[in-house]
Amino acid sequence: MTNNLTFVIVLSIEPVIGAIAAGNAVVLKPSEIAPATSSLFAKLLPEYVDSSCIKVVEGGVTETGALLEQKWDKIFYTGNGNVARVVLAAAAKHLTPVALELGGKCPVIVDSNVDLHVAAKRIAVGKWGCNNGQACIAPDYIITTKAFVTELVDSLKRVLERFYGEDPLQSADLSRIVNISHFGRLTKLIDDKEVATKIQLGGQTDQEQLKIAPTVLVDVPLDTALMTGEIFGPLLPIITVDKIEESIAHINAGAKPLAAYLFTKDKKLQQDFVSNVSAGGMLVNDVALHLTNPHLPFGGVGDSGMGSYHGKFSFDCFTHRKAVLIRGFGGEANARYPPYTAEKQRILRGLIKGSFFALILALLGFPREKR
Repeated sequence: MTNNLTFVIVLSIEPVIGAIAAGNAVVLKPSEIAPATSSLFAKLLPEYVDSSCIKVVEGGVTETGALLEQKWDKIFYTGNGNVARVVLAAAAKHLTPVALELGGKCPVIVDSNVDLHVAAKRIAVGKWGCNNGQACIAPDYIITTKAFVTELVDSLKRVLERFYGEDPLQSADLSRIVNISHFGRLTKLIDDKEVATKIQLGGQTDQEQLKIAPTVLVDVPLDTALMTGEIFGPLLPIITVDKIEESIAHINAGAKPLAAYLFTKDKKLQQDFVSNVSAGGMLVNDVALHLTNPHLPFGGVGDSGMGSYHGKFSFDCFTHRKAVLIRGFGGEANARYPPYTAEKQRILRGLIKGSFFALILALLGFPREKR
């Protein structure tokens, strides 16, 4: 079941492939907020896939509610945390296991010990080149030091001008905002007086085209809507700290993100980041690419989800590991059966202790050592 706006095809089909490969029949409920894709699934899947292994159900809240009332072997949901809580509550009635692929505020730590031009390019393409920030793994905010922030902003400015020109709203390479509702939500975030004064570059909007220019902000108050919720758009705030090591505590003070990123050549900082930050996945010196690796699990932790998939992990997600033991009728161990004589108890004690020597002595009938 999906409720997402981006990567609608792959985020719907990839779990389906894993589920069918694992021997399951599937009911797919595509996102109603991507109706064209939903209709395409409903039309094409019955033409190419055996209808006994997959059914497509279209619709909105009513249809989703009816599906959730049923007893399933597994529910897989991609979307936001609010709907995920509804899914979990419905699943709890039947004790149905659930996998959730959600979102969150994905942080990027940028140390001064980097190749700044390369780092800026990778951050920019991961943020604005990835559906103009409308992706669950897009960088949500940056943490860097007060001493380095000006240099970082200048580098991002140069990279963005190279990528999208002097007027990014006219660039064919810059994605539109998905709909008028999300356009309004994003413009409201930067219209906030406490936020608007923090814009360092960008901020231009075009409602007719549903476009918002790449926008970088510095030291936005942490209690604003921009900093408390997932942005899911082209706005990139930068938080400054005195020492880069403080960034780990800042990340851990918030909800656990779906992805966390670090740019540094410092091996100790890399190790501290990997060891101490709790996130669904992480990447050092790049962003988003872990999603493309089929040999890595993809999924969240805490507020960003539960369970994982991709590649073999998709198969595992929809598989129950059932223990099976088949025995013959020989090799009876009489010590397991009553009455439990002193001799049998000695044998059992040897087994429990894991003492091979004591077990051999008991089987040979030697008396127990006195202590």
